Amino acid sequence: MDSFEWNKIFGGILAGLVAVLGVSIISDMMFARHLPEKPGYEVAGAEEAPAAGAAAAEAEKPAAFYLASADIAKGEAVFKKCAACHNVDPGGANGTGPALHGIVGRPIAAAAAFNYSDALKGMAGKPWDWDALWGWLKSPKAYAAGNKMSFAGISKPEDRAAVIAYLNSKSASPLPLPAAPAEEAPAAEVAPAEEAAEAAAPAAE
Repeated sequence: MDSFEWNKIFGGILAGLVAVLGVSIISDMMFARHLPEKPGYEVAGAEEAPAAGAAAAEAEKPAAFYLASADIAKGEAVFKKCAACHNVDPGGANGTGPALHGIVGRPIAAAAAFNYSDALKGMAGKPWDWDALWGWLKSPKAYAAGNKMSFAGISKPEDRAAVIAYLNSKSASPLPLPAAPAEEAPAAEVAPAEEAAEAAAPAAE
């Protein structure tokens, strides 16, 4: 085979490669991808952290503020996640957790025949009052480090208050829910009457 034939073969191969490259470039131009300005699917939970001012505005108020308007029916619904471990019926037996009938006002670690953790035994004698239940339901781990309860807690204060109100209703003698605390009065912007009078009086000569 002479050099002329080889040149034709190489020329054909080169022409084929050029054709393939040209088709690829043209197809990319015709079917170019344009990404949307906003993704069609957003991953839940990827929220921006709230500004410091917003976080301060959403800070929790005292427990009494939420308990004063707590919804017992809502508390019963939220408590269903606790019912697998706790019994609230009169005379109910202990389960994985202690029986909770009459828990509001009862001493801590006082359920008969229940093996409490050392963390709660160390609090024995203190009452399960509003504030104690509030702290416990918000985060059992933070309230009594080392306790055996694996429940993470109830983050929403309204739900927490509703559960406490529901537990309070599960008692032979439910306690009256606390009244909402009075809002703090804003600082006086006008000087007291005495100071105003002195300022208005002419200076002594």
